[in-house]
Amino acid sequence: MTTVGIVGGTGPAGQGVARRLAAGGHDVVLGSREASRAAEVAATLTVPGGGTISGSENEEAARADVVVIATPWDSAVATVRALREVLQGKVVISMVNALQREGKELVPLYPPRGSMAAQIEAASPGAFVVGAFHHLPAAEMGDLDSGLEADVVLFGDDSDALSRVNSLVNDMPGLRGVIAGSMSLAAPVESFTAVCISINIRHKVHSYVKLAGLGEP
Repeated sequence: MTTVGIVGGTGPAGQGVARRLAAGGHDVVLGSREASRAAEVAATLTVPGGGTISGSENEEAARADVVVIATPWDSAVATVRALREVLQGKVVISMVNALQREGKELVPLYPPRGSMAAQIEAASPGAFVVGAFHHLPAAEMGDLDSGLEADVVLFGDDSDALSRVNSLVNDMPGLRGVIAGSMSLAAPVESFTAVCISINIRHKVHSYVKLAGLGEP
């Protein structure tokens, strides 16, 4: 069992990841700038299985075995930079997408290093950053009875960190980890989230990514 901290985890996306991690048997600490807010949200997230969900401030969440960054994109770098000492030597999962709404579509934004995962990696030297959870609809993630069967595309430069995150994802009901490659793939993986969300807006659905031809995990 792994303890996973979700920094900025009180939003719908963070809550969905928390519920599925806990349902997979892991203990989750939801982080927020205010511990009381995190505890309030965590108390609403009952899950079956052996895992638990608790709430605390972001720094406490960052002390977990594995840390997920789930803040809004425009505050992610500052948040991670403030926690960089705590994150030293840890596996850090970036699920952050830099997106902007234009009419009925979402369009990707490209930060100076080309991706949010690369920005987070630069802000937390000594951490092992892996990208994951980019193309998942938050509503379906949060509903364990939704029938979700999605693939989670993973990327990063450390093979051990990739393997560890892949195992975590495969523990989560309804999800399968697919290791795509190195951090060089961060920009196209993150930007494809804009395509997924724009499809969902246009067609009023909650679609997700499922890759054919891979066989069983």
